[in-house]
Amino acid sequence: MQDAPQNAFKEEAYELLSELEDSLLELEEQPEDHETVSKVFRAMHTIKGSGAMFGFTTISQFTHEVETVFDLVRSGELPVSKQLVDLSLKARDHILSLLDSEPDEQGEYAATGAELVAQFQVLSRGGAPASPATQTTTSAESNTAPQSELTTYRIRFRPSLDIMHNGTSIAQLLDELCELGTCRTIAHKANIVDLEELDPENCYSSWDIILTSDCGEDAIRDVFIFVEDDCELIIKAIDLGNDEDDMEKKRLGDILVERGDISQEQIDEVLAKNKRIGDLLVEARLVSRDQVDSALLEQQEIRKLKEKKKEKTQGAGSLRVPADKLDDLVNLVGEMVTVQSRLSQVANQRHDAELLSIAEEVERLTEDLRDSTLNIRMLPIGSTFSKFKRLVRDISADLGKEVELKTTGAETELDKTVIEQLGDPLVHIIRNSMDHGIEMPDDRVAAGKPRCGQVHLSAEHSGDSVIIKISDDGKGMDPEVIRQKAISKEILSPDDQLSHTDLLNLVFAPGFSTAQQVTGLSGRGVGMDVVKRAIESLRGSITLESEKGKGSVVSLRIPLTLAIIESLLVQIDDGRYVLPLSAVEECVELTAQDIHDAHGRNLAKVRGHLVPYVPLREEFEIHGSPPAVQQIVITQINGQQLGFVVDNVIGEHQTVIKTLGPMYRDVQCVSGATILGDGSVALILDIVYLMQKASDEGRIKQGEGH
Repeated sequence: MQDAPQNAFKEEAYELLSELEDSLLELEEQPEDHETVSKVFRAMHTIKGSGAMFGFTTISQFTHEVETVFDLVRSGELPVSKQLVDLSLKARDHILSLLDSEPDEQGEYAATGAELVAQFQVLSRGGAPASPATQTTTSAESNTAPQSELTTYRIRFRPSLDIMHNGTSIAQLLDELCELGTCRTIAHKANIVDLEELDPENCYSSWDIILTSDCGEDAIRDVFIFVEDDCELIIKAIDLGNDEDDMEKKRLGDILVERGDISQEQIDEVLAKNKRIGDLLVEARLVSRDQVDSALLEQQEIRKLKEKKKEKTQGAGSLRVPADKLDDLVNLVGEMVTVQSRLSQVANQRHDAELLSIAEEVERLTEDLRDSTLNIRMLPIGSTFSKFKRLVRDISADLGKEVELKTTGAETELDKTVIEQLGDPLVHIIRNSMDHGIEMPDDRVAAGKPRCGQVHLSAEHSGDSVIIKISDDGKGMDPEVIRQKAISKEILSPDDQLSHTDLLNLVFAPGFSTAQQVTGLSGRGVGMDVVKRAIESLRGSITLESEKGKGSVVSLRIPLTLAIIESLLVQIDDGRYVLPLSAVEECVELTAQDIHDAHGRNLAKVRGHLVPYVPLREEFEIHGSPPAVQQIVITQINGQQLGFVVDNVIGEHQTVIKTLGPMYRDVQCVSGATILGDGSVALILDIVYLMQKASDEGRIKQGEGH
């Protein structure tokens, strides 16, 4: 069993690996993005450092090898290529496998790790080395102290021409400096003479060094202690500023003026020519290209440190809490909601003004507590979206197709539990879209479409639900093919006439598949029926639209949370039942005359159109006579209306959902239960199931309820 620090490392590592995957996929699209390269490097560096600290030696050692390669990328010595991204994604998967395995199982992954390291080493040797005379970058981060008190210094080192005559080694001095922290060095070559005039014992260069270290200025001066008299040495701490505005103000010209390389008047004169300031200054021979490069280097370092500072500030505002503790908190809040409901009921019964006042105050506080607690569990669905980029990338390669995944609404928030349970259904739908929907590139071109197909994953809020849509621009579904398949499976008879929508909905039938071939992804008849059940288990619903030749859209309506819902409490005889308020449109009266006028058909005329209804007293076989005036609760799911006839509508209610015990697992018309304020139990009706049952039994007919 692992201790708390090790578990904390694993939690952090899982998050970093998720971010790493996103960054690598982003890097594939924008290989020149230095910020993304830095993100990849930082993720590797953190995993390596934390892994070593908490005893995950294998992970630390492997990640060190990958980090080394990305250090070369960061310094411009190795380009970002598809091969590098492929290899890095495999390395990410390998680290994940090591994290998931027990310590005594990690030997099984040794060969994979060694092979990946070997491939990284081959790749790194193929990179074009940068000119050492122009720019060198040395990372000594593995030796640096914690970065909480880091300071960035600008060091200008101008050795005398004859400094090497006494045996001084410039390279050794710079190496020693690099050991103090993260060091970026740029050489000034303006004074290098022609070869015929060159004296190899003279030093013609000078250097600007940007050093980020927690060692202090004295430690830096100590490096040059024996050559102080043979050089010009300027050490100055760089002011990073305190906010974003300061960062924006720290422009290239400001840095050059601050260094004393140029005056503000010269800057203003050159700026009037409306060109990039660095190029203008070099063209005007006011500064050398080396000086501009050096200032740019400092600018990059300031930006990077600013970003780190910002990330650190943001991190200080959050707290990582185990999910099970949040689950316990939600359960306790649920119990409090139940007790509060009971308190309000007792206060109303006793007509005690003071007690009523207290009950109202407790109700207000409970609602605030409920909302705050549920919000803690809300996460942006983008955390789920991001993993699908990798899925689409891998499946595209397997199928030989070109597919691009677009996502919108990644910031839409859902309950953590809902997001976790959405993963598998979404994977299945996306695989289906790519396998059955998107055509091969040549077929798409022949059909007048771009070679690259598109799968669009979107999410948006709609009331107390989230609508998730998965659409593709593939070949769509052929209703006739579905019809013939259904006839061959004896789901339909040749004489059955179904609407376009009903034909499409046959794909949700168990064992139904239109795939012509069984592939590694689909075609075995296990699919959309499982997806539908998974979505319905989340109290959600699924619909399908498709047009032959143009593509398909799968829409999921998912409730924001599974823990507490707003509901409508109704009564039939002595029993009380709960309907989700999100599905309720209105309540209308049903009199004996209305029933008589319908001539035995369960149809109510509501503002000029007919709405089918289900008498729940009959549905549940509850004996006794109904009241003279009953109530119809009209609900709507996926555009289909259906009324539920009850004796009485009690009112709105905050329902804390309790799952049913194993003995009631087969009761399909009930999705759960809740405890009311008086301690009694009310059943939560599964209106999606009841609506489907009514449709199957022909009680909802085409044209009714719309």
